[in-house]
Amino acid sequence: MHKSNRDLLVMLKQELMTPQSVEIEVNKLHELLYKTERLDCFAAAHELIDLNKYKIHNHSFEIKKLIRSKKDHPFVFISNLN
Repeated sequence: MHKSNRDLLVMLKQELMTPQSVEIEVNKLHELLYKTERLDCFAAAHELIDLNKYKIHNHSFEIKKLIRSKKDHPFVFISNLN
């Protein structure tokens, strides 16, 4: 897994943490975010609402296809399933 360039604000309850323990916590957080920010996980947690055709698409390949396209589509929305 490669390190990405991201800014994280980590708030800790313990005041007396060594820099090594803070680094371990940040690495664990980065690993968690890396796994959950994948396109497969994103497509599984969202649905595609197409107001042009009045359809809701739950298939992950359609969501991935829309995200990968560089073109904006009017009245097509991605909605979270939560």
